[in-house]
Amino acid sequence: MKLTSIVAIFTLFWVLSAFLVLPFGIRTHDEAGLAKVPGQADSAPANFDAKRVAKRATILAAILFGLFYMNYIYDWIDISLFDFYASHER
Repeated sequence: MKLTSIVAIFTLFWVLSAFLVLPFGIRTHDEAGLAKVPGQADSAPANFDAKRVAKRATILAAILFGLFYMNYIYDWIDISLFDFYASHER
């Protein structure tokens, strides 16, 4: 696998991971006991930390990409497993 492919696939895993870990650990102003700004949405986060989200996303993306790359090398799951209409010899 080329380095450019590795970077592109890892980036895709990272973006997916960032969206997956984004809601964990977030509290609203009501949950945190803080005053709201007038016009603020009730669901607005009070304690958003981009560094924490990036760190968690990087760890999750590294694990997912590691599994993906191991599958690429050892071919654990290949396309033939998803061919539900293949004729099977008896």
